[in-house]
Amino acid sequence: MAAPVTLQRSVVSPVGRHTASLIFLHGSGHTGVGARAWIKQILNQDMVFQHIKVIYPTAPARPYTPMKGASSTVWFDRYKISNDCPEHIESIDSMCQRLTDLINDEIKSGIAKNRILVGGFSMGGGMAMHLAYRFHQDLAGVFALSSFLNKDSAVYQALKRNESVLPELFQCHGTADELVLCSWGEETNKMLKSLGVSTSLHTFPDLNHELSRTEIEKLKTWIVKKLPVEAANTNE
Repeated sequence: MAAPVTLQRSVVSPVGRHTASLIFLHGSGHTGVGARAWIKQILNQDMVFQHIKVIYPTAPARPYTPMKGASSTVWFDRYKISNDCPEHIESIDSMCQRLTDLINDEIKSGIAKNRILVGGFSMGGGMAMHLAYRFHQDLAGVFALSSFLNKDSAVYQALKRNESVLPELFQCHGTADELVLCSWGEETNKMLKSLGVSTSLHTFPDLNHELSRTEIEKLKTWIVKKLPVEAANTNE
């Protein structure tokens, strides 16, 4: 069988020397280009850093059960949009392999793994939690915006057997979210914290299933804290 085609990606290059990378995963039915444009619209500019490359990959289209099997750009399939059903683990694991290739591309370009952050909005945040906490526990950190994990998530099962230091989680959620309930995000945060993850959860009153400027600014502050500018190597 032919190797899967590399994920399409939209990239915001750093202003200065590239020493860290950030992978931002879009929500269901969106694209990397669309996620980048959405953030640009909110901030009136790209989310750009001195030293961090920002990568917005696009999920390949696949049949999506909540849309009655219609094709959609989703990271994985779901039986329904609920935290109270089994995970579609086969599609999640398959995408974890594809995203591992993307992480490895950054490592091959000279970026240390502990200088890579993954995260995303909605389904993208859920995907990032699977990717980091099950397969890449040596990443710099994870962020999940308006996201959740199912009650019996494979992430929880993996962390019950884990003894290593885990990437910190930065979570945000709107209290008025009608698609992904804020309580699902809170429950996810509580479970991960109980399993040894250092977490923060920021809630935004009256925010529905969307991003806000305050939220992105908070996220940017956290990103730079996790991936600070490195002093230039004197012997280069």
